[in-house]
Amino acid sequence: MFRVLPYQGGDPRQISEVVNNLMNGKSNNTGTITLATGNATSTTLYDERISVDTKIILIPFSDAAEVDSAPYGAFQDDTDQVATTLGDANIMSCNTTDLSNGVYLSNSNRFNVRNAGVYCITYSVQVKNTTNDSQNIDIWLRKNGSNLVGTNSRFGMPPRKSSGDPSHLISVTPFFVELAANDYLQLAWHPSDLGVSLEHYAAVSASAGVTPAIPATPSVIIVIQYIAPQAYSNIYVSAQQQGQATISHYANSTANKTYAYILVG
Repeated sequence: MFRVLPYQGGDPRQISEVVNNLMNGKSNNTGTITLATGNATSTTLYDERISVDTKIILIPFSDAAEVDSAPYGAFQDDTDQVATTLGDANIMSCNTTDLSNGVYLSNSNRFNVRNAGVYCITYSVQVKNTTNDSQNIDIWLRKNGSNLVGTNSRFGMPPRKSSGDPSHLISVTPFFVELAANDYLQLAWHPSDLGVSLEHYAAVSASAGVTPAIPATPSVIIVIQYIAPQAYSNIYVSAQQQGQATISHYANSTANKTYAYILVG
C-alpha cells in the first residue's frame, strides 16, 4: 500500500510523496484475483473499495491466464456404426476425446458446451456402401434432442465395386450454431439402405515395397470451436455492489489463472 493523505490534509513532504507516486503510476486502486476452478463460470471479487459505480479493468497476470483460449473440443470414434432400422434416426457416437476445454462429451453422443456463444461445428464421417446400388446418407444436427432446422446434408454414394470392395465416402460439413450454456449437440444420420454404414479402419503397418505406415481411420470426427476472442477479453463484470463484484468468464478448470485488476471511481 502507498501513503495516503489524512482527511485534514498533510505537510508538503507527504503531499509531494503522494503526488509523485501517482505521477509514476503507483496508487492503491489495484489488486489480483484468481479464477475459481471446477468448471466455474464466475468468480466473486471482494474489495472494500468497490462501489456500484466502480469501473473494474482486468488484465492477465499469470502464465495460465495469458495462454488461456476460447472453448473447444475434438472427438472421434474408432468403431463401426450401423443402422438397425430405416424407420428411425441414428445418433453418431464417439469414444475418444482428443482435446477439451469447455466442451465435453457425455453419454458417448452428446457434445456439451459450458459457455454461451456461437460455435463452429465441423464433422468428418467415413461412410461405406456394400450394396450393388447407389445409395444416400442424410446427416444433420440436433440441439438438446431436437432437430436443428436447415442443418441436413445429403451425400450420394456409388454402388460397391465388387462383393469384397465397398464404395467409400467422406462426408464433411461445417455449421455455425448459437448455443446457450449447458446446451448439447448430437449428430444424427439416416441411410437409404442398411448396407450403408459408418466404418473405421485400423492403422496399417509399413510393409517394405508395398505400403507405407498409415494411421487409423476414425469412423466419426467432430470438432467444436467457440468463435470468439481469447479469454482475457471475455472476462467481464456481470454484477457489483458495495465491497464485491461478480466476474463472469469461460468455464475454468485451470489452477492459478490470475488476473490483475484496476479500480476506477
